[in-house]
Amino acid sequence: MVDVLRHGWPEGTAARIYRLLKYLVYALLSLNIWFFLEEELVSATHAATVDTDLFTWIQLFSATLDTVAWVLLLLLFELETAVIPDDRLIGRTQWAIHGIRLLCGLAIVSAFFGYLGEWTVFWDASPLGKGPCELQGSGWSVLVDFDNFVPLDADSCSALGFDAVVIPALDQVVATPMALDSAYELGLVDVINSGTWILVVILLEIEVRLQLWGGVSARFQLISNMLKAVLYLTLAGAAVYWGFEGEFLDFWDAALWLFAFVFIELNVFEWQRELATQGKR
Repeated sequence: MVDVLRHGWPEGTAARIYRLLKYLVYALLSLNIWFFLEEELVSATHAATVDTDLFTWIQLFSATLDTVAWVLLLLLFELETAVIPDDRLIGRTQWAIHGIRLLCGLAIVSAFFGYLGEWTVFWDASPLGKGPCELQGSGWSVLVDFDNFVPLDADSCSALGFDAVVIPALDQVVATPMALDSAYELGLVDVINSGTWILVVILLEIEVRLQLWGGVSARFQLISNMLKAVLYLTLAGAAVYWGFEGEFLDFWDAALWLFAFVFIELNVFEWQRELATQGKR
């Protein structure tokens, strides 16, 4: 694609198309905030809790919180590496960026523990002890998959069978052992994916800070690139898993984030190249 851009279009046109594509991805990621909020508003109605403490809200809306924080963090990386000139990354501008980034970091770590809390919901289950159809009309729901519930009616209760289980951490929710196992695995992948992204941004933060403080050594850059390759492969594996499991929103969101971080990595690479060139003058 680089050769096509170089030889097929004028440089200005290529740059405009690149920026358009980049900001389109950023806009789609921002739109996902609403999709996750819609999904979590529905699943929150099945939570077996009357607590209103902060951690409970974080657990119920961890994907929404996570996406908001990551979108803000993504925009900060874009500003710092591609929009704001280096000589203006000082004083109030620098402190404002650092302050917002700190808040985003706290939100992302909080969301990680929220994912962990959601995963633990599926650690425990007990046999229903009766025919599931006996519960019709009493407000029970059926867990179809992670964050996916349907009312317990004639159709859904007959599909449950007599091996149905109750999930104590949810409010009047039954499931088949297969659906419970699937939700458990999807919750685990959420935890792994969230933790992996945290490690990615830590590495990027270290690179940006070192670049501002005098440059990145070749040895550190090699180690960082190797680590990031492993982390990005892990994230790609999570996206593929969600795709095969039919979790389209998670797959779509993960694919967009990987695409977005290609732009961030290119920004950082170009930024480092420019600084190295300036240093030789």
